[in-house]
Amino acid sequence: MSVPEIVTPRLRLRALTEGDTAAASRIFADPGMSRFLGNDLSDPAHFRAMMDRRLSYDGPAGQGHWAIDRDGELIGIAHLSPSRRLPGGVAEVGYYIAAGHSGQGLATEAVRALLDHGLATLGLPAVWALVREDHAASRKVLRRLGFLDVGGDEYYGAPHRVLVVLPAAHGRPHHIELWVPDLARAERGWGWLLTALGWREYQRWPAGVSWRLGPSYLVMEKSPALRGAEHERTRPGLNHLALHVATRAQVDVLAAESADHGWRPLFADRYPHAGGEEHYAAYLEDEDGFEVELVAIE
Repeated sequence: MSVPEIVTPRLRLRALTEGDTAAASRIFADPGMSRFLGNDLSDPAHFRAMMDRRLSYDGPAGQGHWAIDRDGELIGIAHLSPSRRLPGGVAEVGYYIAAGHSGQGLATEAVRALLDHGLATLGLPAVWALVREDHAASRKVLRRLGFLDVGGDEYYGAPHRVLVVLPAAHGRPHHIELWVPDLARAERGWGWLLTALGWREYQRWPAGVSWRLGPSYLVMEKSPALRGAEHERTRPGLNHLALHVATRAQVDVLAAESADHGWRPLFADRYPHAGGEEHYAAYLEDEDGFEVELVAIE
């Protein structure tokens, strides 16, 4: 499965191919490259097995293995792919930069690009890394990129540290505010739905109420400055909110129970694929015409 090309100020990260084998073998012919690895990749058999594993990768879209080019020269390889050692198939980042190019911040530049791709473009909830406990240079790179050390264990026959980085708050929604004509009516429908999705009541005042999930919150308010008594989602402005739901089964349960809380289905004749064959979702409208789309993550 192919991965996108990523360009940074000094590097080009592109899909690793069989054509990179000779150049990569020269990088790993240096025994020092395998100092912190479970296998000595200067051994041709071990190197070939490593390349075959990377080239045969068939995992989630957008994840996989990259060649790291600098001015047309292969100087390393990197991956962002489901972990082979950490539980749950979590996304793990790893990298190798040729010894002759170390100490120039290139590892930091490459990994930062992969984190931006994974956390911002793919929307991964976290990215993990597994680093030998005595690999001080690599741990320093990851700390610089915001990774947190969350524990240690033995992997590949040696003590390793487990590190994780989460999406930054920068650029993410702080809050969303909906002005409604009837607060009690809105709260009956939205309060049930948001609570079912894990949101918790955050603030309450005479004209409004809010619910919070993580760093973001949603406000329902009957503002004294409200002009008009009806919401029309086909006019300029908010059309709908789309919220993640963990599984398809949970989408089905919420869709089935929604009528008891003031919601009516939209596009019912095309449920659950009104958004396309690969898109599993329920579209609901509340009593005031506000639409919500409940999208299955898996």
